[in-house]
Amino acid sequence: MIDLLERAIAAHGGWKRWQAIRSITARLTTGGALWDIKRPGFLTDREIIADRTTQHLSFAVDGGERLLFTPSRVWAENRHGAVLESRDDPAAAFAGQTLETPWDPLHATFFSGEALWTYLTQPFLYAYPGMIVEEIAPWVEAGETWRSLQVTFPDTIVSHTRTQITRFGPDGLIRRHDYTVDILGGARGVNYAHDYRSFDGILVPTQRRVFAADDAWQAVRDPLLVSIDIADMRFE
Repeated sequence: MIDLLERAIAAHGGWKRWQAIRSITARLTTGGALWDIKRPGFLTDREIIADRTTQHLSFAVDGGERLLFTPSRVWAENRHGAVLESRDDPAAAFAGQTLETPWDPLHATFFSGEALWTYLTQPFLYAYPGMIVEEIAPWVEAGETWRSLQVTFPDTIVSHTRTQITRFGPDGLIRRHDYTVDILGGARGVNYAHDYRSFDGILVPTQRRVFAADDAWQAVRDPLLVSIDIADMRFE
């Protein structure tokens, strides 16, 4: 494991603590201009449960229903576990969409699932089998120098795109996460992590703010594309 990743994992709670976890439960709210267009209010004070090692994530819905995400299938279940609707190869359902195209619940489940599973498992995810990691040139912003880790995901993990960059502050904590989004036509995202809190021995940014980026990867601050606010978390 390279030095920067070792430092980041230690700063966020340590590999030994992470390996003892089976599941991640969070209560959160998402918003921003993208959600206003695609599906307003999709996740407002909702509980989500994510597996630590495999890409399985469920979202609580009113009436006891749940929406469930895996890379190859998304579906809705009622309170008794009966499938209400499902979609195989969910990434393909975004083909031909424009920025103005609204999302149905299964579109929103896939986008949220691939994003949140990545965010909730960072930076530990980068030490999983198949990940290719490389420290690249540092980034200077907000009066700090942020060491930068370029990560290439294996085909077995679905995320916004295969190669992404995460930038860490002098304390080893994530400052920002840069990527393009394949299902949004390669749109650039600059994802800032704020307001770290400790939950069950893991440090987590409880606020994320995502903006578009220009050709030099400088954040375009208006509009705010996506906001994520975590009210509570459990690692079990």
